[in-house]
Amino acid sequence: MRIGIVGGAGRMGQMLIREVLGSKGAILAGATERPGNPALGRDLGTLVGLEPAGVVLTDDAAALFAAADAVIDFTAPAATLAHADLAVAHSTALIVGTTGLSADDHARLAQAATKTPLVVSANFSLGVTLLAGLVRKVAATLGPDWDIEIVEMHHKHKVDAPSGTALALGRAAADGRGVDLATVKDAVRDGHTGARKPGDIGFATLRGGDVVGDHTVMFATEAERLELSHKAGSRAIFARGAVRAALWVAGKPAGLYSMDDVLGL
Repeated sequence: MRIGIVGGAGRMGQMLIREVLGSKGAILAGATERPGNPALGRDLGTLVGLEPAGVVLTDDAAALFAAADAVIDFTAPAATLAHADLAVAHSTALIVGTTGLSADDHARLAQAATKTPLVVSANFSLGVTLLAGLVRKVAATLGPDWDIEIVEMHHKHKVDAPSGTALALGRAAADGRGVDLATVKDAVRDGHTGARKPGDIGFATLRGGDVVGDHTVMFATEAERLELSHKAGSRAIFARGAVRAALWVAGKPAGLYSMDDVLGL
């Protein structure tokens, strides 16, 4: 499986390069960065502190999509949409871990998925994927008198809130209850807000330090509280899951897939 990486000089991009180079059945097809990046032209192996890989970092995304069977994208929404167009043009599978995507962005990706396979997830951690499944089941099992609150914390440089993972966990809880998250989401509480609305799914966002990602889903009722949590200790877990998704998508027809599909949940 020839796997390419966009945003290869970034922190996540370098982890993805290392994971591809160390994965059985995977070949590093190349990696790209924006024009002017100081790392352009460097060997991808030495860029990430390994032996030379014989492939250099370029700014030619079209050439990367032409050379790869699958490309992994953990960049930014505007770049991801442009990469989705390239994936369609070259019939290349696209693995999307970009966060901060709007509803319109997701619609654009769904349209691209009618022509080439896309695996889209807010979090490629295997543990978080299983957590979402547990949240969905617990929300479906417990009655409406149980309040649902989601608390997430990330490093101080994260630009979107709530995190994509927190929103995905909220959607899992809403799916379990058979409701649309948009109708029950409460992500802003400031000042005199009044009593909590029955059925709402609340979000609390914390930012600080170098926290990779902590997420807790709380189910609370009278005299009882259930908490389901996941704590990420390294971004390497996201790279591992994304490469697993890229290997899994080989030979799959056009379609919009998730990590649930990758893990067979």
